[in-house]
Amino acid sequence: MSGHAIQRLVRQSPRKMRLVIDLIRGKDVNEAYAILKFNKKLAARQIAKTLKSAVANAEQKALKDNASFDVDALFVKKAIVNGGQPLKRFTAAAQGRATPIKKRTSHVEIHVEIKESE
Repeated sequence: MSGHAIQRLVRQSPRKMRLVIDLIRGKDVNEAYAILKFNKKLAARQIAKTLKSAVANAEQKALKDNASFDVDALFVKKAIVNGGQPLKRFTAAAQGRATPIKKRTSHVEIHVEIKESE
């Protein structure tokens, strides 16, 4: 059973979010939760919300299909952060000019899947 979740327009730059998402890629879901809980970065909270949603989506898909479901068997198959649409702002500059500021946003995508036992 698999599930995925996408969180769009997170008000954090993709570069900072990728530092955290690289820590959980390929890990068990419970281990990923632990890593995100004890990480100091602000991005960890947003990624944890998305991971929680992906697990809940996998559970709902299993209930719909009348399949067995075990949260402990899930792992993070795919976790990516892409750039979103930047918020365009302006700040004052010398001699009456204005300079643009791009406040960057991110799209977080997490896929979870049941680990195949060999």
